[in-house]
Amino acid sequence: MRNFSQAGRSPVYAENGMVATSHPLASAAALETLKSGGNAVDAAVTASAVLAVVEPHMTGIGGDCFAIVAQPDGVLHGFNGSGRSAAGAEFDWYAAQGWSELADTSPHTVTVPGAIDAWEQLLSRLGRKGLDAALLPAINYAKNGFPLAPRVAFDLAALTDKLKRNEAASQAYLNAGAAYAVGDRIVSPALAQSLETIAAKGGRAFYEGEIAADIATTVQALGGFLGEADLAAHRGFFSAPVSTQYQGHDICELPPNGQGITALIILNILMAQRRIADPKSAERVHKQIEAAKLGYSVRDAFITDPAAMTSAVADLIDPAYGRLLSERISSAEVLDKPVVAVPGGDTIYLSVVDRDGMACSLINSLYGGFGSGIMTQNTGIMLQNRGGCFSLEAGHPNAIGPGKLPLHTIIPGMAMKAGKPSISFGVMGGHYQACGHAHVLQNMLDYGLDPQAALDFPRAFWDATGALALEEGWSQAVAKALADKGHRIVRSGKPLGGGQIIVIDQERGVLIGGSDPRKDGLAIGY
Repeated sequence: MRNFSQAGRSPVYAENGMVATSHPLASAAALETLKSGGNAVDAAVTASAVLAVVEPHMTGIGGDCFAIVAQPDGVLHGFNGSGRSAAGAEFDWYAAQGWSELADTSPHTVTVPGAIDAWEQLLSRLGRKGLDAALLPAINYAKNGFPLAPRVAFDLAALTDKLKRNEAASQAYLNAGAAYAVGDRIVSPALAQSLETIAAKGGRAFYEGEIAADIATTVQALGGFLGEADLAAHRGFFSAPVSTQYQGHDICELPPNGQGITALIILNILMAQRRIADPKSAERVHKQIEAAKLGYSVRDAFITDPAAMTSAVADLIDPAYGRLLSERISSAEVLDKPVVAVPGGDTIYLSVVDRDGMACSLINSLYGGFGSGIMTQNTGIMLQNRGGCFSLEAGHPNAIGPGKLPLHTIIPGMAMKAGKPSISFGVMGGHYQACGHAHVLQNMLDYGLDPQAALDFPRAFWDATGALALEEGWSQAVAKALADKGHRIVRSGKPLGGGQIIVIDQERGVLIGGSDPRKDGLAIGY
């Protein structure tokens, strides 16, 4: 139990339903959906759509979506809603340009947006309401406006220069060329019209017709290859989650092209290490970061489109492989940093559990802040830059190619205990997410923290230079001890990610929710 004499927030307890999102307006819309007879999937899609309007830099209908849904009896459904590269994205073309990477605002980073199809398929198979009902609150906020929340305003101010590079984006999200302030009202009429079209005609109205034509025209006018045929061909797919055991729970993640198995590899490595008694010790940070370095090295070598994987998922998440990797960790010195993997992707994650015990863990993203920064002129859609995750190294499994799924950072999580859902969880923050999954699970399962305390707990991750960035909350003594081991320490200039957690107490029939203080959101139940 937390110290009530110190600033902080208690976890939320309820019995009939619980939602946890990164924005109050989304949490409210999801809760209303539950109260009006919708289930966890209905509420999750409703919240995700609202977030696509009120957190426009983090997510949108121009991005991708992944989900894990646990039915009350323990049956799991995973959904991969990521989009492919253009059919014209031939590796040899990029090699001929002499590019070693794609700029984050390049039209060549724009892959097919998978979110709308994901929402519709999830609702069709597992929901009670249709896509039209789920989009109504989002349409209202896009059409009539919403006040800018503090964290959103903070982020938008840092993205002003990116928005200025695109006329449509600048008109939509800047106030006469300057950042909007906290509490300023933003209206998105073009986006509202697109959402209304989709609500009236169904998800295919996004992938075929005027909206698809506007997306293709916008990208191709800037030199990109994405065309109407690429959009029309898109279909997300259900994908069975994979798992590993950790402290009496089955930790479930989606298989590649997402990085979810990286979290499982990290947990397998940590299981092979001696447990550290003090969660705020330098030794705990050291072991977790070293395990993450190993896990991310595996990720960057192997994870890609399932059709291009060169190693079997079962082999990578085998605890025996984790034990083998664990042998490389020393208490006295540090491993080299991974070549890739720095935090910085912008994402929303949300969790919903309904009164029947169905749990939905859902994540939706544009990847970078405002994605590619490219917004369609007529339909108000900000397009993702997920193609920036492709490699431009010849022969690499994740090398860019036509109609290919890239390595994906966004990952929903679900823990099961005795065959029933026990924790619906996720952590935002681009590449940090796999490390974040391991971190919050350790906080709860190793150190007994409630979901809110697990999210409040300070974080650490390497930055773009390879230095170990510590959030506020880590003591100077811990920083010094880590430096003595060989870590190059910096203090993180911004919070690392965000997250939402709902614990399902099956014995007492109680739901316990937490929402990350690094964002504007909240957990709320009834």
